[in-house]
Parts: sequence; C-alpha cells; structure tokens
Amino acid sequence: MSKCPYHDPFKEARRESPVVATEFDGEPVAMLIGFDAVRKAARDHETYSSDAPFRVPIPREEDVRTVRQYPLEVDPPEHTDYRKIVEPFFRRANKPEYVEEMDRLIDALVKDAVSRESTEVVCEFAIPLQSRALALLLNMPESEAEIWIQWGTHVFRDESGVSKGHEMEAYTNSLFDKAEENPGDDFFSALTQAEIQGRKLTREEMQGYANIAFAGGRDTVINSISMAIAYLAEHPEAFGDLRDNPKRVISATEELFRYASPVTHLGRMCPVDTDVHGVKVEAGKIVSLNWAAANFDETVFKDPEDVKLDRKPNPHIAFGSGAHICLGAPHARAVIRSLLKSICAHTSSIDLLDLHRKVEKESDYERPNAFHELHVNFVPIG
Repeated sequence: MSKCPYHDPFKEARRESPVVATEFDGEPVAMLIGFDAVRKAARDHETYSSDAPFRVPIPREEDVRTVRQYPLEVDPPEHTDYRKIVEPFFRRANKPEYVEEMDRLIDALVKDAVSRESTEVVCEFAIPLQSRALALLLNMPESEAEIWIQWGTHVFRDESGVSKGHEMEAYTNSLFDKAEENPGDDFFSALTQAEIQGRKLTREEMQGYANIAFAGGRDTVINSISMAIAYLAEHPEAFGDLRDNPKRVISATEELFRYASPVTHLGRMCPVDTDVHGVKVEAGKIVSLNWAAANFDETVFKDPEDVKLDRKPNPHIAFGSGAHICLGAPHARAVIRSLLKSICAHTSSIDLLDLHRKVEKESDYERPNAFHELHVNFVPIG
C-alpha cells in the first residue's frame, strides 16, 4: 500500500480491488476499502453482522471492558429498540437552544486561547472542549466534565496501552447508583428508568450505553477538533477564505470530517462462510469496513486528497452508513461548526508552533490521523 504522509495510505490498493486481505490482532481480516463496497456492507447486517461483542471496534476490546456496547453491537431489529431509548438525547444537538449553549461554551474556550501566546491544542483545548460538550449532550452538570478531562484522549487505555476500563466502569456504576436514588433529567437517569420490550434495562445494558457514550465520541471528537485547527493553521489561505465566507461553515465541517475520517474502520462479523469480493472469510471471522479509505475513493470524490471547504456534493461516510450510522453525528457536527464560527470571529490567523503527529501503525498501512501534541498561537483580530 502507498504510504502517503498525511492523507490516503490505501490509494494504490483501492485501485486494484475494493478489498484487501490483511490482519489485526493476529487474525486474518478482509478490509473493505472501496466506497461502494463499504457502504453496501454497512447496510447488510445479515452478511456483515454487528452482533460481535468487543470485536466491532478495531483493535478488539475484551481486555478493556466487560459489557457489550449498546446499540453499537446489536443487529436490527433489536438494534432499533435499543437505539430509540437514547436517540432523544442525541437529537438535542439539532435544537437552536443547544447550538446557542455550544456556541457559548466554545466561545469561552477560544477567547481564553486567544488571550495566551500559545496553546497546546490536544490537552489544553480539545479535551476540555470534548468533555464539556459531552456534559451538555448528556444534560450533566459542567462540573462533572472536570472529572472527564482528567481521563486524557482515551477512556479505555492510556498512552502506554494500560487498560483504564475497570475504573471507568466503576465510575459509571456510581452515576447509575445516584440516578436510581435521585433521578433527574440526565442521560444516566433516563437509562435507569428506560424499558425495552416491556422490561427495565439491566445494569449491564445501562453500562453498555455508558461505554459507548464515553468512548465512542471521545478520541474521535478530540482528534477532529485538533485536525480542524491544524488544517486551518497549515492552510492560512483556506482559513482566510472561510472567514470571508462564513456561510461555508456547514460545507467546511463536512469536508473536514471527510478529510480527518477520525474512525479509520470498524469491524463486522460474517455469520457464515462468505466471499468478500474474492477474499474468503470463514464463519465467525471479522471483516473491516474502512471509512477512511472509502472517503478518499477517487471514483466518488474528485481530487480526494485536496481539501475543498466548499465541496458539494460530499457523500462522505465518516459517521458510518445504514442502521448503525453514528448516534453522535449531530453533536459532533455542532461542535465543529461552532468551533469554526468562533475561530473565524475571534482570530485573524493561527500560527503553527510545533506538532507531534500520532500515527496509526498496522501490518499493511500507516495512517497519521491525530496528534500527541499540537502547539499553536491563536492570533487575535486587530
């Protein structure tokens, strides 16, 4: 495979086939990399099942959590019932009052960053932003976010790879205990009162929702924030054009998600022996749906390695596709839109001071898609 230094390490392989045989966690995996193949597979739960606890995320997560994630690791029709329980919280991100609160939160962080000579984006900006925005999404006190800020980029593993899963599950159990004793209008209280198919959720099911709420949108949002800021710093002409054309914030947000593709891929399990575009997959084995590769498919996106903040149409699948499309997509979009608006309103430019890229390294590719550190100076207007 090609090893493009920043964008698309799957280019050469995709020109030959929509799927490549590779391996993860020491097991053979068919990795779908063509846009049409990935989108079609994402919508075919009978052939490519999500009923594979701990194995939908790549790498697999048996060593970092003890519960199935809901609704991520459930197939339709049960998936629909599990998703309905929490959809009202995630749909709040589309409401004007929610957007106003997000604007307030992000404006405060941007103004603080502008007042300083330098900001380390990952720890000083993106992690606090993600944590406080999550508190808004889950209708939790902003003070609770101060606990989450201490978790770093990942809730399950620290930078050394050591598991933090048990600590996180103990914490969420305490939240459910409090919610059962004194229910409110927050996410955890809603789960303690929810029913599915005529019964209350089990504590294990509640934990499965909490797992995905804290893990599913953490590093992805943090990395999206960092990638967006790095892009604007590295491309001042694009930043200037965005400042001059604020109506492009919506299309710019979509293009930055396509470009960043913060989730490289997710797994699906083949229930029976399956021919995956010429690659034989045994029953019970995992295939990979590679969203990042699909989002750079040149048969769908013209000049895919060029970031065009006014790109239209832009049918990217950075949030997945089909029944399992990301619940947190409206929230993630609200975060980046508010971020772009605030940066354009309060800064004249972003000076890139230093960076240390994070590289995803696997047996057949290397993909830079985040930062260990990103130091910038948000230059004030005037």
